[in-house]
Amino acid sequence: MISVKNLAVSYGQSLVIPDLSFSAAPGEILGIVGRNGMGKSTLFRALIGMIPTRSGSIHLQDKEITGQPPHRRVASGVAFVPQGRMIFPYLTVYENLISGVSGKVSEDAVNEIYALFPVLRDMKKRQGGNLSGGQQQQLAIGRALMTNPSVLLLDEPTEGIQPSIIKDISRSLREIRDMKKLTIVVSEQVLSFVLDTCDNIKVMLSV
Repeated sequence: MISVKNLAVSYGQSLVIPDLSFSAAPGEILGIVGRNGMGKSTLFRALIGMIPTRSGSIHLQDKEITGQPPHRRVASGVAFVPQGRMIFPYLTVYENLISGVSGKVSEDAVNEIYALFPVLRDMKKRQGGNLSGGQQQQLAIGRALMTNPSVLLLDEPTEGIQPSIIKDISRSLREIRDMKKLTIVVSEQVLSFVLDTCDNIKVMLSV
């Protein structure tokens, strides 16, 4: 579903990712692990197009998306949940969910998100900034799913979340994969979450 070959990413003259290749099959949950400073967040920003790549290629199915801007990649089927979630704190839960939708909002799609994350239905009129960290993460995942992606990218989804909610998120991601048959690529430092959630694991190492 997604294939990355010989990807190199830099900030200015600083080469952060010198040469990285991996692939994730349809319906696979792939974990990207590594200590701080290995470039996991840089990788995910490059995959969604927030920062340019120096060389290499990114393919979604058989289509190369390496040079596309973020909105084109989203339209092609890639969704991204960034580290820190970045929801809109002054919008309601419902407004957050539909904020990335292009065109008419499908209420069936909204209700599908509520079925996956019932707490969001209970709090649909509450401002996003008033939710707990775990609830905000569920909201961020729900917002990404509203674009109907084929590949979902999650950067450090357990950051700042209590252990009981981490288990809920792990279970929800497996349910989402099984329900929607999409590919999920997740970067993470909590090894227990990765082992519980992912089908395969890749480790980023320093060079």
